Amino acid sequence: MATKPSDLDGVTEACSECARETLHKVRVELRKESSKPNNAEYSREPYRVATCMECQTETTLRMNNA
Repeated sequence: MATKPSDLDGVTEACSECARETLHKVRVELRKESSKPNNAEYSREPYRVATCMECQTETTLRMNNA
């Protein structure tokens, strides 16, 4: 049985640019933090990236603060 995708595909969060609660697309992204080319592949960290669907403002949060 096929499922119908949701019309509102996202998360409602506060947007600092819009100054109100808006729908956001959220994803997790691995980012390289080392500026040294030989260590870059070992310095990847997960980041939560949220993009406001109203104003396209993007916010990031490092998820691993070890």
